[in-house]
Amino acid sequence: MNTQTALPALMSSFKLGDLPLKNRVVMAPMTRARAGVARVPNTLMAEYYAQRAGAGLIITEATVISTQANGWQNTPGIYTQEQSEAWKQVVDAVHAQATPIFLQLWHCGRASHSSFHENGQLPVAPSAIKLNGEYIHTPIGKQPYETPRALETEEIPLVVEDYRRASELAKLAGFDGVEIHGANGYLIDEFLQTKTNHRTDQWGGSLENRFRFLKEIVEAILTVWPPHRVAVRLSPNGVYNDMGSEDYRETFLYVAGQLNTYGLSYLHLLDGLGFGFHELGTPMTLADFREVFTGPLMGNCGYTQQEAEDAIASGLADLIAFGRPFISNPDLVQRFAHNLPLNPLAEMKDWYSFGAEGYTDFPTYQQSRS
Repeated sequence: MNTQTALPALMSSFKLGDLPLKNRVVMAPMTRARAGVARVPNTLMAEYYAQRAGAGLIITEATVISTQANGWQNTPGIYTQEQSEAWKQVVDAVHAQATPIFLQLWHCGRASHSSFHENGQLPVAPSAIKLNGEYIHTPIGKQPYETPRALETEEIPLVVEDYRRASELAKLAGFDGVEIHGANGYLIDEFLQTKTNHRTDQWGGSLENRFRFLKEIVEAILTVWPPHRVAVRLSPNGVYNDMGSEDYRETFLYVAGQLNTYGLSYLHLLDGLGFGFHELGTPMTLADFREVFTGPLMGNCGYTQQEAEDAIASGLADLIAFGRPFISNPDLVQRFAHNLPLNPLAEMKDWYSFGAEGYTDFPTYQQSRS
């Protein structure tokens, strides 16, 4: 009889496709804005990710796939050879600790501003519907949101190609896979939701048509990566970036069901309500998605260690991604494993200092005790 105490579910290993994960704690993608105006990864970023490589899997901060995709200052890109080469130092630093790392692919869509774009071009979106927000941080300071330009029908395949090419550059950089950012009111989410997609062509109207943009992106990336190295992130309950549609349940269950047919690495769900809830009905849960998606599920957004443990032990989730706790606790996994207290959450003013402050200067538990 084995009397050895079993490891907690969160600390147990997991096989993600053909990738062995040493635990089920994932470092969530978090925009940290340290790549400079050229959007080229650097040694500071490599240090930051390496500090947090105790995670079973790291997902990078959202990384823009083209100049058109830009909408946040100093975020990294993956649309030039220089950027791809620069990412290698980050990948190598994480791999040195036997941790896989996925790159998250991002297009800001209407959550952008003309000051980010050449010749002051307007941000693009499925439809010319303005984001109802107070202001956006831009290269010229705080600015009101603008009404975006609706993508022309013939332009959409070009954006899909940008995703494919970005995934190719990610592969050249040595990443283990890519995560498609389909959440939080950015371009893909805008296509999925009726609130922001009023198109009358083949990318608008029906569920099938609204899913078409994401479908084409997935299938384009699958020409570069095998399915078990491609993932998608969704935010079915989210109000961030002025989102939330009356038919959210029907929409996101359909999307998840369609994604299930591809055999993807995982489906990453912001099922927590830490970014707010649109209150158009009851929140969608991991249990809802277990009914339509048979691959690995990753929960995210506001989980405590105990909540994560419960979600995995119950079988609702296979992995749990942590964001803000990883900012101020580079050794978060070690603290979880040994029930050690966490550093206080970092203040938002330090999240985007553009330097080491509030980025790589948080102490580990051992450092704070010495």
